Amino acid sequence: MASRLEINFIRLLSRCESLASEKRGEAEWRLEKYVGALEEMLVALRKSPSKPTPEVLAEYTRKVNFLKGTLEAEKLSSPTEKALANQFLAPGRTATMANERMSVTKKVHTQTKARCTGEMRDELLGTGSSGKDGDLRNRRCFPLDERQSAAELDAVLQHHHNLQEKLAEDMLNLARNLKNNTLAAQNIIKQDNQTLSQSMRQADLNFEKLKTESERLEQHTKKSVNWLLWLMLILVSFTFISMILFIRIFPRLR
Repeated sequence: MASRLEINFIRLLSRCESLASEKRGEAEWRLEKYVGALEEMLVALRKSPSKPTPEVLAEYTRKVNFLKGTLEAEKLSSPTEKALANQFLAPGRTATMANERMSVTKKVHTQTKARCTGEMRDELLGTGSSGKDGDLRNRRCFPLDERQSAAELDAVLQHHHNLQEKLAEDMLNLARNLKNNTLAAQNIIKQDNQTLSQSMRQADLNFEKLKTESERLEQHTKKSVNWLLWLMLILVSFTFISMILFIRIFPRLR
């Protein structure tokens, strides 16, 4: 069950998403204050004993960063900079409230992207957004070359959009290949570690066998030396006794 802090955070986040999806004037200050309060509540939520799961916290962080990035992008002066900053924003993946069919941040991202594209077109053609009637009037008054320029601008923007999608797809494939190569290298290293462990165990067994055989050989060598010593002692004793008997049996001639 969600804590009181998380419930308040979700309510404030939903309110911020609603404000971000609406058209705001330059004097609108509530969204910026609300996003600052969201950051403080998010920090407190991370330190709370009853904090949500890491996946939910990551989703909350993604949405707060998106709202903060949207505010920072709106402060830029050039429409081109706004469009570029908007490209790097990552909206939330899931809806904040249960009654929402899709994530509001995705809707805000789409609206901001369309607005930045329109501002870039107006800046290129030297026109302003003075309402729908004025826009239609300006379109009727456009010469043919300006209409062609607008069409070429749309084509260029679409081309850049396709390039960005292709780049994102290539990066995804590269990340997937890198993951597969990493897993393959991990398996190879694991097999090498197993082989090395078996070799070390076999070396330990061989060392134990060699130690046992060395001890047996040492004992056998000691036994051989003892038998040789006794044999030499018996031979010397026999020679001494034989000499004594020889002297007794054959006395010295006078």
